[in-house]
Amino acid sequence: MRGLPDLGRAVVMGVVNVTPDSFSDGGLHLDPDAAIAHAFELVADGADIIDIGGESTRPGAARIAADEEIRRIEPVVKAVSDAGVIVSIDTMRHETAAAALAAGARVVNDVSGGLADPGLPKLAAEAGTPYVVMHWRGHSADMQSKAVYADVVTEVRDELCRQVDGVVAAGVAADQVVIDPGIGFAKNAAHNWELLAHLDVFTGIGPVLVGASRKSFLGALLADDDGTPRPAAARDDASVAVTALAAAAGVWGVRVHSVRPNADAVRAVAAWRAARRRDGSAPG
Repeated sequence: MRGLPDLGRAVVMGVVNVTPDSFSDGGLHLDPDAAIAHAFELVADGADIIDIGGESTRPGAARIAADEEIRRIEPVVKAVSDAGVIVSIDTMRHETAAAALAAGARVVNDVSGGLADPGLPKLAAEAGTPYVVMHWRGHSADMQSKAVYADVVTEVRDELCRQVDGVVAAGVAADQVVIDPGIGFAKNAAHNWELLAHLDVFTGIGPVLVGASRKSFLGALLADDDGTPRPAAARDDASVAVTALAAAAGVWGVRVHSVRPNADAVRAVAAWRAARRRDGSAPG
């Protein structure tokens, strides 16, 4: 694959966490065979891309060694890629990305947006691979202390643009870049909703990926009367609603855990947008 998939609707990126500690499904797919089986389930459910990661980036997560990250993801990437599925590698390290690309991955998804490892955008440039640049203010251990904004939409936009400039300066083709506003990364719930309410600011820059699935701001929204947040696995209906809103706003893709309902949502939105274009009520 050269360039970004363009399906005429939002691309559905299914998440496979080969980790013991991810917030949503940590440990469920740590075994390579379990991770591979899960990836194929997501493809059968309608995933266009499988996003494979071996290091949790949930708030407070500790980093792991690169060799452990590679050990986790390499067999999974190879098996899924060998089946003809488009795989993205979710990593902040060039060593891990290099191993994943050698195993068949075709997209780099860097939650640090080129800031954690300057070698990663250089590697992506050399490989000619699409590169997801997420807004980032620091590693998981302390990122939530950096959730301070006077105007979250403007500041995230400006910081993301600087990150994109850095990635392009490293050699990544501008038409290979996807931007991600970083829902939940150095953001509180109010920040996340502001960003989702103003996705047009980001789609005006370029292709946008939204990763809101099952995140804690949805758990807070759906909390019990006593304030207990809704558990991650019980946030899928709200996640689908956010997917529909993001697709209606014209994003390039959504990154989700439960693929089938989200894939249904993007197809429904695509039909709605097409009808609006036909009757001239919106540019689509």
